[in-house]
Formats: sequence, structure tokens, C-alpha cells
Amino acid sequence: MEIISFLFWLVVSGLIIGALARLVVPGRQPIGFLGTVLLGIAGSFIGGLIYWAVADHPGKHPAIGFLIAIACAALLLWLFVGSTTRGGIFRRRRLL
Repeated sequence: MEIISFLFWLVVSGLIIGALARLVVPGRQPIGFLGTVLLGIAGSFIGGLIYWAVADHPGKHPAIGFLIAIACAALLLWLFVGSTTRGGIFRRRRLL
């Protein structure tokens, strides 16, 4: 039963962080519900690693870790949107 509640809260937190990241990045993002959840989970994982490596007491200020997770998810989303649409970091440029 513990694994089911863990997976439930993983999906809920991924959805919240992914949705907030989608609000931060301007424009239309071509990802659905599952993409938003996976984006939030990946952003949480990367942001948690960064916060754990930098902070002296990681459990002391959880709001900072939450904001770093949103920022990492927004960066991942921006990189993904740029690779799938005409805008963003992976945009092809014409030489002439």
C-alpha cells in the first residue's frame, strides 16, 4: 500500500510542478497531461539534486527547493519546446 501512495503523490507533485513550469514558459507547449507529469517529475528530480548539492541543510527551507524544481522543469520545457517547434534554443538558422 505504501508504494501506491508514493506513486500517487509522485504523480500529483509532478503535475503541480509541471503545470507551474508550463505557466512560466511563454507560448504554446505541445505536450499533454502525461508530458506535464513527466516534466514535473524530471524537474523535481534535477532540482532536488541541485538543491541538495548546494544547500547546507536541504530540509531547512523546502520552499526554495520547490522553486528550484519549477525552474528546472521550466528549463526542460523550454529546451523541449525549442527542439519541436520553430522557436527556442534548437531553432535552425539559415545561412543566407
